Amino acid sequence: MSDLETRPPTAEAATGLKRNAIGTGGIAFLVISAAAPLTVMAGVAPVAIGIGGIGAPMGYVIAGVVLLIFAISFMAITKHVKAAGGFYTYIALAMGKTVGLASAIVAIVSYNCLQIGVYGLFAVQTQAMLHTLFGLDVPWPVVALVAIAAVWFLGYRGIDVGAKVLGVLLVAETAILAVMGVGILAKGGASGISFASFSPEHAFTPGVLAILAICFAAFMGFESTVLYRREARNPDRSVPRATYIAVGFMSVFYAFIVWTVVQAYGDGDVVAAAGELSDGMFFATINHYVGPWAEVVMYVLIVTSVYASQLAFHNAINRYVYMLAKDGVLPAFLAKTHPKYKSPHRAGQIQTILAAVVILICAVVGADPYKQLLIWVNTPGIFGIVGLQGLVSVAAFLYLRRNPAAVTNRLLIPLSVASAVLLFGVAVLIAVNIELLTFADDVTNIILLLVAPVVFLAGLLIARKLRTTRPAIYARIGSFETHES
Repeated sequence: MSDLETRPPTAEAATGLKRNAIGTGGIAFLVISAAAPLTVMAGVAPVAIGIGGIGAPMGYVIAGVVLLIFAISFMAITKHVKAAGGFYTYIALAMGKTVGLASAIVAIVSYNCLQIGVYGLFAVQTQAMLHTLFGLDVPWPVVALVAIAAVWFLGYRGIDVGAKVLGVLLVAETAILAVMGVGILAKGGASGISFASFSPEHAFTPGVLAILAICFAAFMGFESTVLYRREARNPDRSVPRATYIAVGFMSVFYAFIVWTVVQAYGDGDVVAAAGELSDGMFFATINHYVGPWAEVVMYVLIVTSVYASQLAFHNAINRYVYMLAKDGVLPAFLAKTHPKYKSPHRAGQIQTILAAVVILICAVVGADPYKQLLIWVNTPGIFGIVGLQGLVSVAAFLYLRRNPAAVTNRLLIPLSVASAVLLFGVAVLIAVNIELLTFADDVTNIILLLVAPVVFLAGLLIARKLRTTRPAIYARIGSFETHES
């Protein structure tokens, strides 16, 4: 047993989250949906191809391998500590409550940046779909506000309802991508099938290294599996399984789809096509190789893909806020769950209001929904989450070193070190190549990069103040339950 304070499981009987609500599949659906496979492929993969060339598929493989190494070290802690507070509980356990609280605040800010920013993409994609299919022109703020209400409603109804909806939407969006990929291969691509994308001279070029930020962004949200621990059936098995399934599936699927698109235009012409067609590349591809009907379906499903991502991130944010309220750091009313649905509905209401306020401000100042709302708001979130992944890897190393009994395989400690080095290296690559994400000026890029570090520093100061002024609250930071032994 750890010497940290534990909370009896019965303490939440009246106000806790719904137990045994989802299994491995439901958790996997939640976190893969957060990544929005169709959206990151149709909306962002053309940029990756344009910069990384025909080696772009390997960028997703590299990202998947690094995140798999991270997952192994991350899951090594979850086998020995029952925690539903996400990253911050594990960081608090191994690195102290001050760093833990700072990490929690960074996580909340980062996930909100990812979730709220994507409303800009939802608005743009839905506008395009409504105009293309029905000839309607709807103002983007109206679309975004309707989406916010729809996300709030399913989040309010509980995790099991949300998981079922996300499962259906995820199957549909991956299916349409798979249909496109199979259609390309069935027709032999533009000039026969080539595997040059995976050869060393194309797979490890400076261009592929430059797009790693884009590739890692395609996996955002997979690490939130641990947030659903208290609602999972047999969490000791379902949480790790869902994590590995999510990383493995996304890595292989992304690489496969991008490789098939390379085949659709040919090794020599795909970069030019990506530059010319931009975010219309996937729609033109599926129209040519499958048919106009498939393009229409893709227009519809990319909207549901973004919605699924919004709902998944909404659920993750709510559970971070819920756990911080349980620990006493945030107001107690946020730690209450709905009497019927057992959802953290009050945390959901706050997140919904925040999203609506940001959308309204952007509308008033005339911000571009794609460039300013999506790209600029998302970037600090991506940088923050990758940084937190690196911190969790350090926490895993420290925990395993202090608890030899938890080292069930001699590779765990070296893998945790490798994970930390690789992820902090990725954070550096994101900073160096940030203009590939933002297309902004230097001052804007510096501001975007400073958001996560400044929030982390503020979190450290808040934690230190709590330690001296409210020691009882400070002592509860990062509360968890250890396994019975």
